[in-house]
Amino acid sequence: MDARRNPFAPGAGTRPPELAGRDALLERNAVALDRIRAGRAARPSVLYGLRGVGKTVLLTAMRDAAEGEGMAIVAIEAPENRSLPGILVPALRATLLRLDRMKQASDGVKRALRALAGFAKLKVKYDDLEMGLDFDVEPGLADSGDLEADLADLMVAIGEAAREKGSAVVLVIDELQYVPEEQLAALISALHRASQKQLPVTMIAAGLPQLVGQMGRAKSYAERLFEFVSVGPLDDPAARDAIRLPIEREGEAIDDAALDAIGEQTQGYPYFLQEWGKHSWDTADASPITEDDVAAATRSALAELDASFFRVRFDRLTPAEKRYLRAMATLGAGPHRSGDVADALGVKVSSVAPTRNSLIAKGMLYSPAHGDTAFTVPLFDAFMRRVMPEG
Repeated sequence: MDARRNPFAPGAGTRPPELAGRDALLERNAVALDRIRAGRAARPSVLYGLRGVGKTVLLTAMRDAAEGEGMAIVAIEAPENRSLPGILVPALRATLLRLDRMKQASDGVKRALRALAGFAKLKVKYDDLEMGLDFDVEPGLADSGDLEADLADLMVAIGEAAREKGSAVVLVIDELQYVPEEQLAALISALHRASQKQLPVTMIAAGLPQLVGQMGRAKSYAERLFEFVSVGPLDDPAARDAIRLPIEREGEAIDDAALDAIGEQTQGYPYFLQEWGKHSWDTADASPITEDDVAAATRSALAELDASFFRVRFDRLTPAEKRYLRAMATLGAGPHRSGDVADALGVKVSSVAPTRNSLIAKGMLYSPAHGDTAFTVPLFDAFMRRVMPEG
């Protein structure tokens, strides 16, 4: 098979050749954003799920659709160890300047920029906010130094500017779980204020499973502002389409038995489907791709995952964290009771609680229920057994 025509695209946030099984979700979010732009109540999407389920791809598709409808996009990936003001201010400035170039009157945008300049005074408190703004502040507007009050003033000013322009401003935030809870509360509160005023400013976001609990703890009304959407593996028909349709568009074919084998190996996780699709295509000598081709591809796909997707996460871990995850892997895919993991390590639960907490903070684990612990990366238990065979 010609590697130059291989349609599959494994990569971080790379859109697959067939975005299977997600049409209804994308349409619901598009309707919600259209309603918000029109000043109507709606709940845009907050996506949550494990690594490799396609959250970033879906968030990008939602962003592109909104941008195609003329909405102003503020695209952010929330990194670890950065403050919300530190990541918001430069992105909001760029968006407001783009909004200012639209033909309608721009008094509202100028006021929003003054609000942003006042908000940027928070650099006294948030030392990662390094951007200066060439706009005069408006005394009393988003400049009190109280994050929740100032962010609310800022979002209202931005919403009023967007309404003046006949547009909407959409914050698009990936990895939202890394925003500290106090700052997340301020963001939710600010968007709530704008929603109460029926202003066209809102957020779509994505994060790991713990994001739902974080937002609920931050503000109990978060579930009434957003539609929390669990993004998981594809069901069998969608998983088969994700592999079969790109191959057929290239004029080639794949056996049903080969599709079954890919489904079994990947468990329907979109990122893994792309890896197995790519390696199955490259392994096959000719069309159709067979079950034997998939068996050979499995070895190269796992080697690729071990060297990249899994390894990049493993290498961030301390020795104690690696031992904790290896003990979890001994028990299987999970979730597992924290006490069972401690028993596997031969220690008391209290002695490894700090390790568990650090793994949750790093986004390696989450707690699906009180006392339970689960991997955020699918198939990571098998990787841990491969990379640390002695346990």
